[in-house]
Amino acid sequence: MSSVAVTAQTAGAGAAKAAVRRRARRSYGAGTRRAGWIVYALLGITLLISVFPLYFTLLLGSSDPVSISQNAVPQWLPDLSLFNQFRTVIEATQINFWLALVNSLIIAIVVSVSVVLFSTLAGYSFAKLRFRGRGPLLVFVIATMAVPTQLGVIPLYILMSDLGWIGKLEAVIVPSLVAAFGVFWMTQYLAEALPYELIEAARVDGASMIRTFWSIALPAARPAAAMLGLFTFVQQWTNYFWPSIVLNSENPTLPLVVKSLQSNYFVDYSLVMGGVFLVTLPLLVIFAFVGKQLVAGIMQGAVKG
Repeated sequence: MSSVAVTAQTAGAGAAKAAVRRRARRSYGAGTRRAGWIVYALLGITLLISVFPLYFTLLLGSSDPVSISQNAVPQWLPDLSLFNQFRTVIEATQINFWLALVNSLIIAIVVSVSVVLFSTLAGYSFAKLRFRGRGPLLVFVIATMAVPTQLGVIPLYILMSDLGWIGKLEAVIVPSLVAAFGVFWMTQYLAEALPYELIEAARVDGASMIRTFWSIALPAARPAAAMLGLFTFVQQWTNYFWPSIVLNSENPTLPLVVKSLQSNYFVDYSLVMGGVFLVTLPLLVIFAFVGKQLVAGIMQGAVKG
């Protein structure tokens, strides 16, 4: 009789569960090794390099044009004057900050949901379904990532103009509803994380193809779908190239608003940096609240796979 069973008989089920958890922790610790100081040093250097641009943005946003022109690093710590820059950006008459905020939210949310849904559908098809031409079609989808976006600007602009979408959000949303990287990402994840046995069991129970996808594939793809949705949201939130071509000052997004803060002959870098940080702030809040859960979900999915 095992020690867990003996514990359950003598001390109860609660003590038995605690014994199982302690044994699992001991077995996990026995197979792992604590990272050395070199690993922590490299991670610290990487963290500093990643945080420095944001820190420098805060410094410039807390300064004034005269201080910036006299010294490249006007101060070492940001101060409360940064909030004055925020208020100036929000109340600026030459821009419509709140309209740009709503437009950016609409574009980022709609595109993120669409990319996750269609990429998961395509990834499930490529990973678990058998149909003629599956391999060449997947290679073709992946090969489209090698084509620069700039090559398709002119024909895409002509198409948007013919549809009458110039200056409208549809011109930004519709071309981004599906992403080749999302299809590749979900295909690779579902190929490892979703066993064929679950799909066969659903079919034996009489589930349709859509029902199998909704009840089996979609829950299994949740960690990777969450990461894909977050990356897509960030990409659309900070997208400047294509919106600057098809949108105008009457219907802008947040990156276009930041660009509008620059005048023709003089650039107030403190105001521009304040606008940049204000646009970046929602992304920082999202990462602060959901970053840990996303990493935990990815690790859980990797262990299950």
